[in-house]
Amino acid sequence: MLKDIEIARNAEMKKITDVARDLNISQDDIELYGKYKAKLSDDFINEVKNNKRGKLVLVTAVNPTPAGEGKTTVTIGLGDSMAKIGKKAVIALREPSLGPVFGIKGGAAGGGYSQVVPMEDINLHFTGDMHAITSANNLMCAILDNHLQQGNELGIDQRRIMVKRCLDMNDRALRNIVCSLGGKLNGIPREDHFIITVASEVMAILCLSTDLFDLKRRLGNILVAYTFDGKPVYCKDIKANGAMTVLLKDAIKPNLVQTLENNPAIMHGGPFANIAHGCNSVRATETALRIADYCITEAGFGSDLGAEKFLDIKCRLAGFKPNCIVLVATARSMKYNGGVEKERLSEENINALKKGSVNLGAHIDNLKKYGVPIVVAINHFYADTQNEIEFIKSFCAEKGVDCAVTKCFAEGGAGGIELASKVAQACEKENNFHYLYDENMPVKDKIEIIAKEIYGANGVVYSPDAEKSINEFIELGAGKMPVCIAKTQYSLSDNPKLLGKPNDFKITISSVDLSNGAGFLVCRTGSVMTMPGLSKFPAAFNIDIDDNGDTVGLF
Repeated sequence: MLKDIEIARNAEMKKITDVARDLNISQDDIELYGKYKAKLSDDFINEVKNNKRGKLVLVTAVNPTPAGEGKTTVTIGLGDSMAKIGKKAVIALREPSLGPVFGIKGGAAGGGYSQVVPMEDINLHFTGDMHAITSANNLMCAILDNHLQQGNELGIDQRRIMVKRCLDMNDRALRNIVCSLGGKLNGIPREDHFIITVASEVMAILCLSTDLFDLKRRLGNILVAYTFDGKPVYCKDIKANGAMTVLLKDAIKPNLVQTLENNPAIMHGGPFANIAHGCNSVRATETALRIADYCITEAGFGSDLGAEKFLDIKCRLAGFKPNCIVLVATARSMKYNGGVEKERLSEENINALKKGSVNLGAHIDNLKKYGVPIVVAINHFYADTQNEIEFIKSFCAEKGVDCAVTKCFAEGGAGGIELASKVAQACEKENNFHYLYDENMPVKDKIEIIAKEIYGANGVVYSPDAEKSINEFIELGAGKMPVCIAKTQYSLSDNPKLLGKPNDFKITISSVDLSNGAGFLVCRTGSVMTMPGLSKFPAAFNIDIDDNGDTVGLF
């Protein structure tokens, strides 16, 4: 079997100008990054913003397992399948982070015969968006430390700095550091921290901004510190947001690429769903909706994380209304939730499948609460037996949702035609989309609703620091913001070891941060890390250049 990178290299890509032309986008409306990548111009985005919106399809999944569920692969395959049944669709995806690429999780360009290309470029530097976000964030931090050094006119308390430096790489050594050592000329010594770029508020802001000037406004509203007398200091107060915007003026433009079957894909932004809101940019989704009959987009990790935040944060802030939700599930994930070890997931085990079906059932029940038609995509793996597939079909029927077996990994768009047909039908069904909570509710009520209705918890526990932060941020005017809960992706609870459908547990809010520019409160549970670390044998060990100068080991 060919590896993903080999399949991608064998692809017959169209020039990106031809992909754009198929969407009625002229060469003047794209900014080329070589032959196969381009950015959509601001003029084009403004030109189409009054077009009628197409149908919005959200692809989400059950809780991820070590076996892999293939959510991005299904998303890409569904876009290709839509084209095969005569529908005009554009896929809207997130950009990969170098952290997972060189770590253990992998990239975000799909797999098998459902990929976006050029795969190597996309998974590495792409068009430089991640670097621009990193630079903008760290410029803010540099200006802040310079302010301290140059007299500290605002009276900033160096013990209450709220922003952190970032790096798009897994580097645990930088989680907690002391900076400005070495004497008076090197600045004011203080405790500092690094987070991974995709967890930064600058990333969240880029993905939620509607245009360059909205971006500048949001950047200016970042809460950077407090003064010695407890007053808030914002990014605009240290005069950093203008220069940050300049660094991001190209990064805010969505990227146009293509699938292996030469269908259009827009990739832009990449916040993680376990520590941020986990969706691609509003501009990318909005543009896809304006130029196609269907926008197929995904949200990170399981529906308890990415989908909840897509529906309660992104849709609320951007005014989107999804027409259908596709929930990706696999026999392997259900068996894993039923207690089967990873090494034995290829063996038929109906009893474990039944036991683990509670996880799929919980995600179905959760998504029903939003009033949007649901289609379960049963992502087929080579070892799945007919008995297992029939069980999942019967289970979905009992839960009152439609389903379709997909084989996009092995067959590309041809493997998802049934799914595409059912999604198109679902988009025409009655839709009573609504948010899970009213943003005007008290902050703790919003957190409790998510904890009980989505996670299945029976209550919420707050640390003293979290209690204090919530009260402080309410005083700053954040009481009516949506909440973004940072939680492990491996369980519906905040304990990664509790698989299936946990019960009789409480969610513990350990700390709360204000993403004032993005427009939401970040509530951290358990020990969620905003700067991952590398494993003992990271993927980087396998990545190299061969004698021909080609990349090897990249998936």
